[in-house]
Amino acid sequence: HPDALLLGFLGLTEAIPAITCSFFSGHLVDSHRPALIYRLSLIAMFLNSCLLFIASTEWFGDHHRLFILFAGIFISGAARSFSSPAVFSMVPQLVPREWLGRAAAWNSSAFQFASILGPAFGGLIYGFGGSSTAFLFPIGLLLLSVGSTFLFVERTQNLRSPFAREPFWQSLQAGVNFSLHHRVLLSAMLLDMFSVLFGGATALLPIFADQIFQTGSVGLGFLRAAPAIGSGAVAFMLAFRSPRFITGRRLLFVVAGFGISTIGFALSTNFIVAFFFLVLAGAFDGISMVIRSTILQLLTPENMRGRVSALSSIFITSSNEIGAFESGFAARLLGLVPSVVFGGIMTLLVVAGVTVASPELRKTKIDQNS
Repeated sequence: HPDALLLGFLGLTEAIPAITCSFFSGHLVDSHRPALIYRLSLIAMFLNSCLLFIASTEWFGDHHRLFILFAGIFISGAARSFSSPAVFSMVPQLVPREWLGRAAAWNSSAFQFASILGPAFGGLIYGFGGSSTAFLFPIGLLLLSVGSTFLFVERTQNLRSPFAREPFWQSLQAGVNFSLHHRVLLSAMLLDMFSVLFGGATALLPIFADQIFQTGSVGLGFLRAAPAIGSGAVAFMLAFRSPRFITGRRLLFVVAGFGISTIGFALSTNFIVAFFFLVLAGAFDGISMVIRSTILQLLTPENMRGRVSALSSIFITSSNEIGAFESGFAARLLGLVPSVVFGGIMTLLVVAGVTVASPELRKTKIDQNS
């Protein structure tokens, strides 16, 4: 049976390198070619997948295999801390301002599409071919991803910041100072960090499937796909009908909706109702992702995009992994259902706190066409 605390430690293992490496990755992206940084991060993920494939063979016992699994997750967190700022830095220099919202939506749609199909194909391959065959699946896809970076047009390959390079510590201090003193950016990052930290229930889905709904691996697959279905659907719609105005009020509203949906899922005793609330939570989270990404793109100066994105990943992306640890720890301490209800309530309190403490975010209204 899945262990809540062990699942939590898996998330923490990925968060630690993602946070520590982000301090350096943002500076590197702003001072070098983002396309090259992105390619190298994908190569690191590819080699890491090869390591995990070797660990899945009969050459290793269970204890050694568990150690390599944690090491692989650690390496994945470090590589991901470089890929996100690189992509974030490239997009605004390749896409017109009025299309940034749609670009964020397309990026979110692609990610959610992969989040749905990846586990589904992985589960099927694992079921028919075993773990070693399943690990060949990400190796092949990452190899294609690395190859695709060599197809970038020359402008993308050579894209780099036109601003002079700064010493590392001076560059880091400038990026942190800008982010911490920009009330709207800081509020948006804090809002998402704490809402995901407390409100995310993804890490506990294996236990819900096993103990609450007793649906086994098939039900778990549906539960895991549900948030991605909701997020991918709204992101796909926003890619075609991106709103002209990006507002802080809408961001606060959808994060509150995420918290309410999380509570609804936790209290559900029917599998279909639980699936619906997870889809709803994913939809609110998808809208939040698009709004937040667009705000960051539009309000961040060109010479600081890598550093601001890296700091954002500390606040936001890594909160998923730390949130997984918090979920596992809270489930062990409070019980499964009460811990998720507690997380949803904390998300609503975070929204209320940011609403009161940050009138700047509440009043933000950005015209993408100007």
